[in-house]
Amino acid sequence: MTSSRRASSRACSDSACQEFSKFNIEYLEPQREHREHRETPSRELSEAIIGCAIRVHSELGPGLLESAYLSCLAHELTLGGIDFVREKSLPILYRGMALEGGYRLDLLVANQVVVELKAIDVLLPVHEAQVLTYLRLSGCRLGLLINFNVKMLRDGIRRLIL
Repeated sequence: MTSSRRASSRACSDSACQEFSKFNIEYLEPQREHREHRETPSRELSEAIIGCAIRVHSELGPGLLESAYLSCLAHELTLGGIDFVREKSLPILYRGMALEGGYRLDLLVANQVVVELKAIDVLLPVHEAQVLTYLRLSGCRLGLLINFNVKMLRDGIRRLIL
């Protein structure tokens, strides 16, 4: 073991690192900076989207059509300076060809987050499956399923990660 490896082994304090040190195996710290750099924008972005949705729900309450919530959420995102595309067409890639399947994302925010809106009594597993399918087809990793037909919006939000 080189002196730099010994120094890094002595510097570790967590249990995983100590386990590796017992057997003279170098413990490699996870690349936290790189991981945080990649995940932070999506986390901050999802929080901003949820904040906009809460403002819309606070103003309108439950009981309207999905299209009304979509228009108002798009307006809130615009006011917040958040880049998005509304009703983005999503082709199905099949055997190397992009085929039109009639799928449309309610919102694609900053080319990173798929947002699917609902105004229904209860979210079902099929709605989560729909968002997961949209994530696979779009290449995005993060999706928000937001049901506006609830008393408290936090009860109608599902954050899905592919």
